[in-house]
Amino acid sequence: MNIIKPAALLLAASALVAASTVAATADDAPGGTRVTALQQAADEVLADNPKPLHVTADAVKYEGLTVTEAPRTKGAQDLACGYGHLCMIVKGTKFDFYKCQTWNLTNWTGDGPFTNNQTPGTVAKFFNKDGSVRWTSTAYQAGTATWDPIWSLRPC
Repeated sequence: MNIIKPAALLLAASALVAASTVAATADDAPGGTRVTALQQAADEVLADNPKPLHVTADAVKYEGLTVTEAPRTKGAQDLACGYGHLCMIVKGTKFDFYKCQTWNLTNWTGDGPFTNNQTPGTVAKFFNKDGSVRWTSTAYQAGTATWDPIWSLRPC
């Protein structure tokens, strides 16, 4: 008969609690990797972009973009958008762009606040499906935008 020592039992219980917490916040992805709910939200609208560099439960980081949960209050003044960044909330997720490149978007819908806190005069462009400019934002600018439909954007 094996006797389980209290320390081993405590360690096993801790591992079980940690595993159930991860399972509650993530789904199995192909290949056995774990995907957080936040990464699923980012993947939904950034499907045509390179894969993220770093994923945690709180942030998905790409080269030039950080995706986090949106703040509870959803006004442009609440975005905490760093200088040199273009930030917005889409479908309850905050997107913080800080690299000058074109980002392809999918399923980018709804209304949400934005803050263009880039160098004064920097123009962010938002594009239609055919590549034509839908609207622009010149830094500094903050407000609410209709994302229906935005197919790509270029922060600078």
